[in-house]
Amino acid sequence: MRWGEWRRDVPASLVVFLVALPLCVGIAVASGVPVELGLVTGVVGGLVVGVMPGSSLQVSGPAAGLTVLVAEAVERYGLTGLGTIVLVAGLLQIGLGLLRLGRWFRAISVAVVHGMLAGIGLLLIAGQLHILAGAGTAPVGLAAFTGLPALVGELTGSEPARLSLALGTATIAVMMLWNLLPGRLRTVPGALVAVVAASAASAVLGLPVDTIEVAGLLAAIQPSLGHPSQLADLGVLATIVTFTLVASAESLFSAAAVDRMHQGPRTDFDRELVAQGTGNTVCGLLGALPMTAVIVRSSANVHAGARTKASRVLHGLWLLLFVAAVPGLVGLIPLPALAAVLVHAGCKLLPLRTLPGLWRTHRGEAVVLTVTAVAIVTTDMFTGVLVGLGLAVAKVAWETSHVRVTVDDHGTGTGPIDVAIVGNATFLRLPTILNTLHALPTDRIVRLDLHGLRHLDHACGTALDTWIEAHNRTAGGQVHVVAPRPAQDDRPRPVPATE
Repeated sequence: MRWGEWRRDVPASLVVFLVALPLCVGIAVASGVPVELGLVTGVVGGLVVGVMPGSSLQVSGPAAGLTVLVAEAVERYGLTGLGTIVLVAGLLQIGLGLLRLGRWFRAISVAVVHGMLAGIGLLLIAGQLHILAGAGTAPVGLAAFTGLPALVGELTGSEPARLSLALGTATIAVMMLWNLLPGRLRTVPGALVAVVAASAASAVLGLPVDTIEVAGLLAAIQPSLGHPSQLADLGVLATIVTFTLVASAESLFSAAAVDRMHQGPRTDFDRELVAQGTGNTVCGLLGALPMTAVIVRSSANVHAGARTKASRVLHGLWLLLFVAAVPGLVGLIPLPALAAVLVHAGCKLLPLRTLPGLWRTHRGEAVVLTVTAVAIVTTDMFTGVLVGLGLAVAKVAWETSHVRVTVDDHGTGTGPIDVAIVGNATFLRLPTILNTLHALPTDRIVRLDLHGLRHLDHACGTALDTWIEAHNRTAGGQVHVVAPRPAQDDRPRPVPATE
C-alpha cells in the first residue's frame, strides 16, 4: 500500500471507530444483550469482513435495523438461541452468495425496504422513549407504543424520571447542534461528543440515572457451535429466514448507496453476501449480535477520505484495543444518553423527506411503504415484510395488466360493431372486459380486433370464448375475430369466423 493511501486510511479508520463505538454499545443495550457483544460484532465486522472481497469501503457491524428483531429473538429464545439463529443465517448468506444470488436482492421493492426501515425506526424510537423516561428495559413490539401514555404519569410523579429525560433530551440537542458546526469540528462524531458530555455531566452532578452494566469481554462471550435441536422450532426457522433476508437486503442496498459516494471499484454483490455471511457465522459462533453493512459508518468512512479497505480493518482493531484496554469506561455511560443516540438513529430510518415526494409522484409505492411499516409495528418483522412484498407484487400485477376496450358502432344502430382490446388481459381486468362485452347488443355483428392484445391469461381466454359462443347463438349475432389471440394453452377451442 502506498504512503498516500495510508495517510488517508488511518485517520478515516479513527473517525469510523469514533462513530461505531457509541452505536455498537447502544444497539447492544437496545437489543437486550451485554454491551460487549455489540463491540465484538463491530470487531468482527472490521477484522473479518473488512479483509474479504466485495465492497472496498463499506463498513459492517451491529445495525439499528436489526435491533427490534434481535430483541424479540433474545426475549423468546435467549442468548443461546440468538447464537444459533445468527450462525445459521450466516451460513445461508454464504450459500446464497456462492449460488450467485446476491444480485437478485436488488429486485426487492425499494418501497418494501424503506417501509421495513421505517417500521424498525418507529419501534426503536418508541422503545427508547421508555429508557429516556428512566425505565430499566425497553418493551418490544406494539407494547412500546401502548405503554407510552403511562410514561406521562411516571414523569409527573418521579424526579429521577424527569432528570433522565432531561439528560437524554440534552444529548439529542448536542447531536443536532453539532451538525451545524464547521466541517473540521464535525470530524469528531456528534454522537460521541454527546455521549461523553452526558457521561461527564452525570458523574459530576451525581445524577440518579442508570448506567451501563459491564461484565467483561470474556464473561460476555459464550462460544458455541449452535444448538441444532432448536432448528425443529418453526418460530426459530422463521426468525432465521427473516434475519437472512433483512440483513442481506440492508447490506446490499447499503453497498449500492456507498458505490454512489465514491469513484473506486464497484461492489461485487455475490462476494459481499459471502463476506457478510462469514461475519455472521463468526458472530454466531461467538454468541454475538448479527451484523450488516451500515450506511452511517460507511458514509463516514467515505467522507473521511478512505481509499482502501485498510480503514475498515483498522477501525475493528481500534474497537478491539478499546474493549480490551479500557472496558471500564463503557460503564460510565448513562442509559438515557445511549437511548438518545438510538432515538436519533431511529429518526434517520424514517422517510420523512422522501415520503411526501413519493406520494406525489408514485402514490402506489408510498402506500406499499406505509402499509409495510404499519404491518411491522402491529405484528412482527417477518409478517410485515411478507405483507409488504405481497402488496408490492399485487401492485405490479395490477399495473402491468392494463387493458383498454374500445367500442365503435359507427352511429348506424344497425351495422357491425367494432370492438378492440388492447394491452394485457389478465383476471384482474376481467370485470372491465366482460362489462363492456355484455353491454353490446346481442343482435348485432361484432368485429373483435385483437391486434393490440399482448397477453391473454387462462381466465380471460375462457371468458372470451364463452362470450363468443353465447353471442353466436343469438339471432342475428355473430362474432368475427380480426386477429388471432395470444396462445395460452393447448386445449381445443371453438373456431370463430374470421375476416
